[in-house]
Amino acid sequence: MTTSPSPAANDPTRDRALEPERDAAEAATQVRRLLNIMAALRNPDGGCPWDLEQDFASIAPYTIEEAYEVADAIGRNDMADLQDELGDLLFQAVFHARMAEETGVFDFADVARSIADKMERRHPHVFGTERVASVEAQSAAWEEHKARERDEKSQQSGDAASVLDDVPTALPALLRAHKLGRRMARVGFDWPDALSITEKVTEELGELCEEIRRGDETRAAEELGDLLFTVAQVGRRLGIDPEEALRQANRKVERRFRAVEDRIRKDGDDIAELSMDALERHWAEAKAAERAR
Repeated sequence: MTTSPSPAANDPTRDRALEPERDAAEAATQVRRLLNIMAALRNPDGGCPWDLEQDFASIAPYTIEEAYEVADAIGRNDMADLQDELGDLLFQAVFHARMAEETGVFDFADVARSIADKMERRHPHVFGTERVASVEAQSAAWEEHKARERDEKSQQSGDAASVLDDVPTALPALLRAHKLGRRMARVGFDWPDALSITEKVTEELGELCEEIRRGDETRAAEELGDLLFTVAQVGRRLGIDPEEALRQANRKVERRFRAVEDRIRKDGDDIAELSMDALERHWAEAKAAERAR
């Protein structure tokens, strides 16, 4: 007697429903594999000499570099490269967790548990009973949760809490300026609008020019810092990430300069031998050609 397959067995949606579970199992398998690889690399008996020599401080620059390479892949919309770079960044987290595990401080499971707990705690509208009416309301609730966490940390340490607590000092300077300005703005320390900040930019630029004329390099450096901080606040008020804006400007400058180099090579000239006026003409032509595309 032949038994007909059950309707559920023929239901194509059943396999799709199981996919998240299968994906999670595969992810767990590959993470365990990566953790085992890291353990082998750090094994004093037969491990990698270079990996064994590293500590948190020596690995930190690589972690920052990998994060930038992730951002670069995103900026180039290169998904294959993004997959690869995200793997490199994940490996950095595994590396740090392994070194911590060796000293008995924490391990990778603690790291994963910590971020999972934090995400559930900061999203009570998803994992709890709270409700939010909009993205803006959710963002405000997120900041309130972070503020409470900062207060709890200050109480534990005995230090007075500040709205500027937990803005990492290792952030790129423009990004940190953006975040510092945003924190201060929450308590009312801010300009009325973006245009009023541009007036401050003009003021700071004038002070920089004055120090340049005086030949005071120390004061000029200070004024340049003030100018850059204020420019970052213009971006903040316009909703523009100053780091991303500068990255885009860098890409544009690089793209146009390469075009200038190509034009000069085609003319049979040596770029180092051309006058600034000639270079400016090539630049203007490259810029016009790019905009005409």
